Amino acid sequence: MSATLELLKQLIRQPSITPDDAGCQTLLSKRLEALNFRLEPMRFEDVDNLWARLGEQAPLIVFAGHTDVVPPGPLEKWTFPPFEPTIQNNYLYGRGSADMKSGLAAMLIATENFLKKNPHFTGSIGFLITSDEEGPSINGTQKVIEKLVERGEKIDYCIIGEASSENKLGDQIRVGRRGSLHGKLTIHGKQGHVAFPDLAHNPIHTSALTLHELANEVWDQGNDYFPKTTFQISNLHAGTGAANVIPGTLEILFNFRFSTAVTVDELKERVLNILTKHKIKFDLDWNLSGNPFLTKQGKLVNAARKAIHTITGLDPVLSTGGGTSDGRFIAPTGAEVIELGPVNRTVHQVDECTLISDLDVLAKIYESIMEKIF
Repeated sequence: MSATLELLKQLIRQPSITPDDAGCQTLLSKRLEALNFRLEPMRFEDVDNLWARLGEQAPLIVFAGHTDVVPPGPLEKWTFPPFEPTIQNNYLYGRGSADMKSGLAAMLIATENFLKKNPHFTGSIGFLITSDEEGPSINGTQKVIEKLVERGEKIDYCIIGEASSENKLGDQIRVGRRGSLHGKLTIHGKQGHVAFPDLAHNPIHTSALTLHELANEVWDQGNDYFPKTTFQISNLHAGTGAANVIPGTLEILFNFRFSTAVTVDELKERVLNILTKHKIKFDLDWNLSGNPFLTKQGKLVNAARKAIHTITGLDPVLSTGGGTSDGRFIAPTGAEVIELGPVNRTVHQVDECTLISDLDVLAKIYESIMEKIF
């Protein structure tokens, strides 16, 4: 059994549903301590984080990732228990097998192998591990980065082990992510009896044209690195549950996944203009999950592309697709950031799995990147 597979199985056995680390960081800390890393646990409220560093010199390359996983959902839907790693048809099944305990396992094994061959390398290696990536992402990577910035500890290169590959390991490297802006829109009307609509004011009816315009608006055309901005309504709620009552309010949750072709302020202003134009009574609350980021195409991107091509024969596509990641907290420090990990086909799904043969290949890619950086 490969060392990467064995470590991944140990991690999957820990039911680390966000924000509970469930002992994963303790397991990883023991391995890092044996490599002479300086360990610095950072707990913020209910979130465990780990900052570990080996070396004091630049450049500092950091492996970043999360131990927390999303809930498995109904257990009866799973072919195998989600927290009991199971091998079937060359795949390893279990929650977190792709997102992203496989990335963490490959990072650690790659580091162990690199240090065996290069005990006197020039530079530093860091690990930034959180249990708050799948949750609110408030007391995790964001807080750790704030601490590092406060004391002038600068990350030069960062590899995030998210499941970035689409069909084959290494076919894609994420070099940025879209921003995410949430809105909670409450449209006010007047409750009444459905038999007497003239005595009421139905917010569902009055909002129909507004929502249609929001859903069909072209917010931008994207650019060379990002697709165009999208708007999606995720929840609609109105009514008391009775079939004969006109509701007094309509609550709408929506989200923008936006590119660098538009700003947060521009999106807010255009939404307000549409709402105002339709003369409806409303309240609107905003929540920005993260701004878009795009890393510079420098030494890390080049090293990753060369490593992937040498080991797999693939020429990876540079992508900014997918949701948000903790890269949005790291990139603003000036670090060159990429996301490189296993195939993402089953992330957050029932029967999440990863191809076993990919695990050691991923570790070799990480090791090769370190060789090229140092």
